[in-house]
Amino acid sequence: MPDRGGGPHGPRIRVGRPSRRARTLLMTLGLLAVLAMAFVMFSGFWTDWLWYRSVHYSSVFTTTLWTKIGLFFVFGLLMAAAVGVNVYLAHRLRPPLSAMSMEQQNLDRYRMGIAPYKKWVLLTVCALVGLIAGASASSQWRTWLMWTNSTPFGTKDPQFHVDVAFYAFDLPWYRFLLSFGFAAVVLSLLAAVLVHYLYGGLRITSPGGRATAAATGHLSVLLGLFVTLKAVAYWLDRYSLAVKSGNLRSNDWTGLRFVDANAYLPAKTILFAIAIICALLFFATLWRRTWSLPLIGFGLMVLSAILIGGLYPAIVQKFQVQPNEAAKEQPYIQKNIDATREAYGIDHTEVTDYSGTSGDDKEKLRSDADTAASIRLLDPNVVSPTYQQLQKVRGYYAFPSTLDVDRYTIDGKEQDTVVGLRELNLEGIPQHSWINDHFKYTHGYGVVAAKGTTTTSSGEPDFIEYNLPTKGDLGTYQQRIYYGEQTKQWSIVGDKSTPEIDYITDDQGEKSYTYTGKSGVALKNPVTRLAYAVAFGEPQIFYSGAVGDDSQILYNRMPKERVEAVAPWLTIDGDSYPAIVDGRVVWIVDAYTTSNGYPYSSRTTLGDTTADSLTDGQRAVLAQQNQVNYIRNSVKATVDAYSGKVTLYQWDTKDPVLKTWMKAFPGTVEPRTAISDTLMAHLRYPQDLFKVQRELLTRYHITKASTFYSGSEVWEVPNDPAAKTGKSVPPYYLSLKMPDQNAQVFSLTTTFTPNKRENLSAFMAVDADAKSADYGAIRVLKLPSNTTVSGPQQVQSQFNSDPDVAEKIRLLKGGDSEVEYGNLLTVPLDGGLLYVEPVYVRGAGTNYPLLKKVLVSYGGQTEFEDTLGQALDAVFGVDGEKPPPPPDSGDGGGTEPPAAGDATVAQALEDAQQAYEAGQKALREGDWGAYGQAQKDLADALKRAQEAEKTG
Repeated sequence: MPDRGGGPHGPRIRVGRPSRRARTLLMTLGLLAVLAMAFVMFSGFWTDWLWYRSVHYSSVFTTTLWTKIGLFFVFGLLMAAAVGVNVYLAHRLRPPLSAMSMEQQNLDRYRMGIAPYKKWVLLTVCALVGLIAGASASSQWRTWLMWTNSTPFGTKDPQFHVDVAFYAFDLPWYRFLLSFGFAAVVLSLLAAVLVHYLYGGLRITSPGGRATAAATGHLSVLLGLFVTLKAVAYWLDRYSLAVKSGNLRSNDWTGLRFVDANAYLPAKTILFAIAIICALLFFATLWRRTWSLPLIGFGLMVLSAILIGGLYPAIVQKFQVQPNEAAKEQPYIQKNIDATREAYGIDHTEVTDYSGTSGDDKEKLRSDADTAASIRLLDPNVVSPTYQQLQKVRGYYAFPSTLDVDRYTIDGKEQDTVVGLRELNLEGIPQHSWINDHFKYTHGYGVVAAKGTTTTSSGEPDFIEYNLPTKGDLGTYQQRIYYGEQTKQWSIVGDKSTPEIDYITDDQGEKSYTYTGKSGVALKNPVTRLAYAVAFGEPQIFYSGAVGDDSQILYNRMPKERVEAVAPWLTIDGDSYPAIVDGRVVWIVDAYTTSNGYPYSSRTTLGDTTADSLTDGQRAVLAQQNQVNYIRNSVKATVDAYSGKVTLYQWDTKDPVLKTWMKAFPGTVEPRTAISDTLMAHLRYPQDLFKVQRELLTRYHITKASTFYSGSEVWEVPNDPAAKTGKSVPPYYLSLKMPDQNAQVFSLTTTFTPNKRENLSAFMAVDADAKSADYGAIRVLKLPSNTTVSGPQQVQSQFNSDPDVAEKIRLLKGGDSEVEYGNLLTVPLDGGLLYVEPVYVRGAGTNYPLLKKVLVSYGGQTEFEDTLGQALDAVFGVDGEKPPPPPDSGDGGGTEPPAAGDATVAQALEDAQQAYEAGQKALREGDWGAYGQAQKDLADALKRAQEAEKTG
């Protein structure tokens, strides 16, 4: 057995405090860790401040920052004070001696354990609830700024007759205050109950009274405050009925119904009165010291909420509304129609009956077809690969996948133009390195533009601005593109010791350039360099010798990103587009003010409404709030592609939401009069607003409540027949002449079909030219409901099923070529509708489309020819009738062509293959003359093959 006596022990290990040297080291490491974390937080704040200062919108940063800080501290302190005071009162009101019971004896352990740390526990609890409340309140900075700077709409709601500004600006803030009040009272009540129980003021199992008089009075006051807030909630609920959604068989239908006005509204008023009485009964407990009356009052309030607020409206809906819903709801539907049309700017839509058929002779139709519209054959959604192939020049340049449509005056005539910028594409850099990616390859170069209405004989774009450096008809301008839709990387520029690659040409070689703009953040200060090294996770920014005293860092370089940053209260259109204005390339960005609080106006989800077959991540609308029921294109913004300068212009001078934000951020928005004439020439009606309005007009073109209720005239936006994605057809920019107009106007157009049908029900166009006196005027041509004018999907189907067209398509696909369909344009023409669709071919071995054919359809007649003129001639039968189809043999099968025909077709296809190979060789060698001749030979060979196939 081991010896347990007091004999000698083995050596003892003495565990003592660390040495002073070790403690100093640990404290130093801890201090460094804290400083490192603090600097990481500081770097984010500091770089943000420097960026806003570099774009001259530091007031946006400071206003937003101080508003958030103010809300954080005010509401954080209020919450901490509310909880802290009630904990303090509960502790002060504790009984002097606790009852001798097992319950209290068990609690004594907790009281004794907390006693030495009571102050620290109280401070910790208060700090925790204060931080949470302050963080929540700081996120309401937009609500606060709108409330403190609210501007009247000048329009009153039809139920309560208060200005719309109350619902848009005031009610959201009152709702926040109410929710904060509920949170403060509930947390205070919970904290008070816990302290009273801990110190004997409340007892569960002890003999005698369950609560002391002091605890009863304290908790009664808190419960009275809770019920008072509930009374306020009932009162605000009355107004919230005007902006409540989810009624009348539609989740986005907004406003009061019959049951709301005649059951819920009086119920809320009665419940408000009952809640006030109940609150007074709770406050009376301070003197009566009994729970009986307030509990009876509270039970009455709950019962009333069930019977009056729930059961009574259900009875009214069941026995008064449902038997005669159309008549009962008619006045409320009319209020919804009027408010929705006003809130979305569609109240002045001009709806005109349109026959859909024409009685004019064919010669007049053919003549009028030339002036009805400038038919855009160059589809900006298809030809980007062609721009890439013919005008990219270097692998590190790229064009966006969808180009833009603009207008330029060429030879004294305004021309619809398809435009793209040659932006920097980092993926195409020959050799990646930190210096190449961020110092050498920093910018794109030049505008490339082509006529929208014509192409070359080989089907290529008819460029009016081309090559590198660019030349053409658009004049002299700063061609370097430092800011663009594809420019996502950051760059360091401006120091002459590290020049950038400007561009490279075959005859002049590599050209260098040093950025002279002032849009970046200067990196001369080592603290700034360190801050960016931490913020970007790029330590080389701090110590690299390539960063000189004149260096500046460029980032946030996408136009939509910059506008959203300097104006976080705006919703940004999904499509920014470039224009040459006063010798500069600028990005034009449309921006919207929105609200979710317009009474009676139906809501729409922006992300869904603005999606179509072309929408992708880049072209998606950026929305602060995705569901809105009021929208205005109130701001036109520009971003200089070289300097990055952001300018906001007031466009809608009557919009109260914009006026509110202009008061909150004074000096950030320039007046409309500051827009130059050259900039005005390129402003246009925005696509996303148009898509929102067309979606609303599928229902709200109806202005009579009875017809609206029946749903018999509901339209829908057809799916894109060419894309085959099941998504809506995109709106198209097109210069056209509506029936009431004397000349062509740059417009944005779309079509409608009846609900669940494919024939055409209406055509919609909006005047998109900002110079026009009728800018923004919406015109809708409504076809008779019994007319079977083909819609876009039917026209595409007729085209695909035509045997003559199918044969031509087969020939175009010869040699593994691919056929792509362009935008199916719709043009009103002398009572009928003209459809035009360009057809492109990607030759085997190529990756870019060329225009080869044009589809034209009018009055059920479809033609497919080499040029628009030929197709129009054929469809109207001006230059000869369409040749008859080959005769049938009578035995159910077609006649076999003679062998000579086979030989002719084979020879033509062989010639086409040789011409194609010659063109590819010329393209690789850069011989554009030979390439053009080869394309002509290819077109001629394909035409001969087609003619031989017909006659064979």
